[in-house]
Amino acid sequence: MTGTLQDYIAYRINKANETLIDARVLANNNRWNASMSRLYYSCYYIVSALLSANKIQAKTHNGVKTKFFHEFVKAQRVDKKYGKLYSHLFDWRQESDYADFIDFDKNRVTPLLDEVEEFINVINGLIYIK
Repeated sequence: MTGTLQDYIAYRINKANETLIDARVLANNNRWNASMSRLYYSCYYIVSALLSANKIQAKTHNGVKTKFFHEFVKAQRVDKKYGKLYSHLFDWRQESDYADFIDFDKNRVTPLLDEVEEFINVINGLIYIK
């Protein structure tokens, strides 16, 4: 990593927002599986920023999820509904990227677009760059 920790956190926040835009573009073009994957990644990037801002290290996607749950959801610093959303997106991204015969549709993906935007805003509100 080059740059400061603050640079990295700002980069990840920006990446979360850009990736949500990508998810919306894909959804507008009926690319539901790809949109689902982007929704997960937008949450992953913002959670990575949160963990970094709190000097919590995780090296894998599962590690990020585990640390987020332990440090923020279980500790009641984040509403459990956001933990459930992140967990579902984690699983659905795995399915959309790796499983055969998995086809998400408009009814599954469209509501998630606004839910993920809310998730990003809530998590971003917890990030304090020191």
